[in-house]
Amino acid sequence: MTLRPGVLLESEEDDIMATNFRISARKNGENLHLKLMGDFDGTSAHELLNVLRKRADYTSRVFIYTGSLRNIFPFGLNVFHTNLDVLKGQSVELLFTGENAPQFEPIESKSS
Repeated sequence: MTLRPGVLLESEEDDIMATNFRISARKNGENLHLKLMGDFDGTSAHELLNVLRKRADYTSRVFIYTGSLRNIFPFGLNVFHTNLDVLKGQSVELLFTGENAPQFEPIESKSS
């Protein structure tokens, strides 16, 4: 099952896959739980941003579990951080969990 723009998750769980990266998604009330698995590169960053952008209207909090990532490439993190503005104006809270969470925190929240 694939996620389509403007459609809530059709089931309790959903997977978005690329060759080296997968996002497992589970909706729980107003919360969305995303589990990132595989390698996080520029393409992976865009996939994650697209899921976040498409689901922001239907979600108050997104829990993003990063502990199942094998490799996290600096370019992927840069793509993710520089494009987080796609969520501007949305009232969604991103909560990163797992051992790689500090790398994903938005840059402005790291300095405060």
